[in-house]
Amino acid sequence: MTDRKHISGNIVDILNKKIYSGIIHLKGAYIESIVADPTATGPFLLPGFIDAHVHIESSMLTPSQFARLAVVHGTVSTVSDPHEIGNVMGVAGVQYMVDNGKQVPFKFNFGAPSCVPATTFETAGATITAADIENLLQQDHIKYVAEMMNWPGVLAKDPAVMEKLTLAQKYNKPVDGHAPGLMGEQAIQYIQAGMSTDHECFTREEALGKLQAGMKILIREGSAAKNFEAIISLLPDYASQIMFCSDDKHPDSLVAGHINQLASRAVAKGFNVFDVLQAACINPILHYKLDVGYLQPGQPADFIAVEDLSDFRVLQTYINGTLVAEQGSTLIPFTESQIVNRFNTSFKKPEDFKVAAHGNKLQVIEAIDGQLITNKLEVHTKVTDGQILPDIENDILKITVVNRYAEAKPAIAFIKNFGLKTGAIASSVAHDSHNIIAVGCDDASICQAVNLLIEAKGGISAVMTQNKMILPLPIAGIMSGEDGYTVASQYEQLDGMAKKMGSQLQSPFMTLSFMALLVIPSLKLSDLGLFDGSTFKFTPVSS
Repeated sequence: MTDRKHISGNIVDILNKKIYSGIIHLKGAYIESIVADPTATGPFLLPGFIDAHVHIESSMLTPSQFARLAVVHGTVSTVSDPHEIGNVMGVAGVQYMVDNGKQVPFKFNFGAPSCVPATTFETAGATITAADIENLLQQDHIKYVAEMMNWPGVLAKDPAVMEKLTLAQKYNKPVDGHAPGLMGEQAIQYIQAGMSTDHECFTREEALGKLQAGMKILIREGSAAKNFEAIISLLPDYASQIMFCSDDKHPDSLVAGHINQLASRAVAKGFNVFDVLQAACINPILHYKLDVGYLQPGQPADFIAVEDLSDFRVLQTYINGTLVAEQGSTLIPFTESQIVNRFNTSFKKPEDFKVAAHGNKLQVIEAIDGQLITNKLEVHTKVTDGQILPDIENDILKITVVNRYAEAKPAIAFIKNFGLKTGAIASSVAHDSHNIIAVGCDDASICQAVNLLIEAKGGISAVMTQNKMILPLPIAGIMSGEDGYTVASQYEQLDGMAKKMGSQLQSPFMTLSFMALLVIPSLKLSDLGLFDGSTFKFTPVSS
């Protein structure tokens, strides 16, 4: 017998921009009909929220655990780029994400990673070729070609890059862009080559130029990169071209909220609620051709009940007609996740992290709170016994990237704005290749923090005098299969420890994870050396 349900409330019809009292009639996984009824009472009923671009791996949770937390906030679907695990394990990693996501009633929509490895200037664990991408695009659950970070290759019409773009056209699937700071004629060329979205705009001017050239712009508010305030004013004039996304969201942030937070903030600023909900609920479905309903008869029953259209406090979440969250509690059961990994390096010694001086002019990475971009500083440094040491008083600390796929000498440079006064923090979540990255005040602490991760074959760690703490991430060295709320609690403890050590960054570990992201300017560190993202060349630490 087909399961039939009836749910009453205030129907929020985003497409037709109207709200009316009515009853939703469900038949199994679909909406059979929506009937207007002036006597109907209940909460506001609207399509579920969609994260239009997220790396599930950055939550440090498997897809099945991510889903359990996300549905509480009314998220019913994500557009997910699995290039984090792709950089570690290749196509097998992508397939892992797809299979794990199928364990739960949540609508994951994965892309085919276009840039694995992201660059040739770092060591990754795998390569995803054009042939691999073609095989992925032939699968129904692969909805798009994921972010094309190699914009110089697009502009230069690099044959390997163009082959991937041609495959997207062949299978009629969109290509996500990734071109921070690209503007003017170059941005137009990039868009005309087939790039349909960008989530990397950090100024209104940049976003406006890309919108005017026909691109869709994703307003990003993650745990590290936050661009909402810079771009949201464009919503009224470009409501059909804007989506909301998190990109990277750590577990404690996901416990606190998701796309519902962006909807609430936008409405609080006075933007039209239908424009806001079009960005949050409808545009990703239309752009990526998702099998997700937006509260119309005959569509999948993916919708939420909220208390009001200002705070968007979620009372219930339905996916395919099944109640998956209610009153702040997830109804998706815990499922076990298989352990897969690629980790092959031995313990390090403190002396491995010494830096010989080649002059007293030091190039320093300047981290910027809430941004993925960095600045490039040049300072005069003191040399002690031929070695460059951290300058804690001036907040210039040592940063290292350690190859986790093979034995190699650690790469070492210096960084400002982490603020640590003692100890070190480390992570094997280091975009994009996920080698080990650490920042610290002394070689012994850095070494200990790194070795904690090597012993666990992945995780995040903090070392302060006699105290040490680790959150193990045994799945590809970037995810835990444990309960998401438990992982979030452990992460909060580590975050708190880093702040006790002196860091005033909003999210020290998230910021740390992006200090090896070479495709974002300006100065970054890979396992092969200090890298200038504005020239795409290695550069000396000191001279």
